[in-house]
Amino acid sequence: MMMSGQAMKNEMAALQAKTSRFGNEAVEVFLSEAERAKVMADAAVKLQELFDVLQIDHRNDHNMRDTPARVAKMYVEEILRGRFVPPPAITEFDNVEQCDQLIVTGPIEVRSTCAHHLMPIYGECYIGIVPAPDGKIIGLSKYDRLVDYFSSRFQIQEELVKQIERHIVEATAPRGLAVRISAVHMCKTHRGIRASHDARMITTTYYGCMAQDRDLKAEFLQECVGLQR
Repeated sequence: MMMSGQAMKNEMAALQAKTSRFGNEAVEVFLSEAERAKVMADAAVKLQELFDVLQIDHRNDHNMRDTPARVAKMYVEEILRGRFVPPPAITEFDNVEQCDQLIVTGPIEVRSTCAHHLMPIYGECYIGIVPAPDGKIIGLSKYDRLVDYFSSRFQIQEELVKQIERHIVEATAPRGLAVRISAVHMCKTHRGIRASHDARMITTTYYGCMAQDRDLKAEFLQECVGLQR
């Protein structure tokens, strides 16, 4: 039985209400596979309209005939995946040996998209953790997964480091944490001033004892330099 036009509009409005949030936030309720498929289909139609406005004959251009569907799928399943699905499950371990020294991991690949011009951001993330004796330790690969998850949204780098920090603090209650990202912004290298790809932006956020202890900050930054080699 075909759905009436009004019923289709009502369903679309309900889905829109369920999903509309800021570009670097997760949707209110995570989407099922069927709901993500509908978002992809709706986005493909809008991309076709955009190409029409730009006077691109995507219907007959053999290079672009399927581009709207491809791009819609790329946005939902890859570039914005961190909005529509839950965060990765974190494997937690008790801090049995009561480790309270600085742990640093990196470089972790960052692949994100600038919220201002929808251009790629790419670079590296470094994370420093000072566990609490009664806190939790998580599996090392989970830091990579968390960085990838929060990067898979329309982002600005200043907020990306804070989102990563907030999630790790809530999950593990460390004594201290540092999150540092060094990245190239293609909204600067491929438009506007067209800067060199050597031009990077660095953002760092510190929590707990990492924010208060100068020696710990210095140790973290020194380890970041060592991990770059």
